[in-house]
Amino acid sequence: MSRVAIIGAGIGGLTTAIGLQRHGWDVSVFERAPASSPVGAGLSLFANGFRALDLLGAGDAVRTIAGPAPQHLTTGQRRRDGRWLATTAPEAISALRVVHRADLHRVLAGLLEPGTITYGKKVDGVPGGYDVVVAADGLRSPTRGTPVRYRGYTSWRGVTTRPVDLLGGAGESLGRGERFGLASLPDGRVYWFGVVSLPAGTEFPDEYAEVRRRFDRWHAPIADVLDATDPATVVRTDIHDVAALPSFVRGTTVLLGDAAHAMTPDLGQGANLALEDAATLTHFLGALPIDAALDAYDRTRRPRTQALSRKARTLGRLLQSRSPLRDALLRLTPAAVATRELTGIQAWSQPGVPSGHS
Repeated sequence: MSRVAIIGAGIGGLTTAIGLQRHGWDVSVFERAPASSPVGAGLSLFANGFRALDLLGAGDAVRTIAGPAPQHLTTGQRRRDGRWLATTAPEAISALRVVHRADLHRVLAGLLEPGTITYGKKVDGVPGGYDVVVAADGLRSPTRGTPVRYRGYTSWRGVTTRPVDLLGGAGESLGRGERFGLASLPDGRVYWFGVVSLPAGTEFPDEYAEVRRRFDRWHAPIADVLDATDPATVVRTDIHDVAALPSFVRGTTVLLGDAAHAMTPDLGQGANLALEDAATLTHFLGALPIDAALDAYDRTRRPRTQALSRKARTLGRLLQSRSPLRDALLRLTPAAVATRELTGIQAWSQPGVPSGHS
């Protein structure tokens, strides 16, 4: 039986573990954080993410926490006063669901055999005794060893403690160098984020108070959403990405998810691409010898993930712009163009086995 060590019990690490266990591998997952650690706020799952989950055998379980599509919500971008700049065609996001990361983590961990995950275990270097090591150890991956790049803006994130009426609208609202996002969770609570362009290293004595200072006077129901948020649960994250790597593979060690291609969150694709990585790696390791599988994974995943990283970075610069031309550009972009772009991003399917292998 082939043995794999997976460093990191995030979305990519857990789903890789699920897939490889189903292929008969002996799987060990090592997570440096304790089991009781909080695991973030909300995340978006798109059609490509659900397609990958289905291939891994986890789709039905995740749908139990994802719920039905929110009804009667207009989505897109609007100004801070609530005036719409651009709306998203419903068909472009018909599969989109927003879930709480803690719920997703719980469901995925529950699909693994008992004892698969070791919490509170920091892995220094590449562990020996395994046929493959999967480094799913996040943005600041020690395994990757290359630095992160600050992209000029920071993000506060939170989830309300109770349902809040979104008054028929969701998506992002745009100021000058500022954004505020709203999304409905299946139980009616609201996942929100506030984004501000700031110099690297900026600190505030009270993060929640800073969010209120910046966004309280924006359109409804933003103030109500912040009223319904426990200040102690607000998370702030400076936005970084990583430079494109020449390879995701080093020997029998393979990078996956943010460790391989961390990008700005502006496309909402970070978790989805990690799921694609997991499905692709699992597929190739189940069909090819290890060296060939890792090579196929690398050649398959790098072009798509690095192209989407560039798209996310470009979109982030646009949305954070202080220029009034940004609003004009959003208003004048044909809906069909935006729909085609969103649909294309989600148009992923599992690759076949490279020719010459069976």
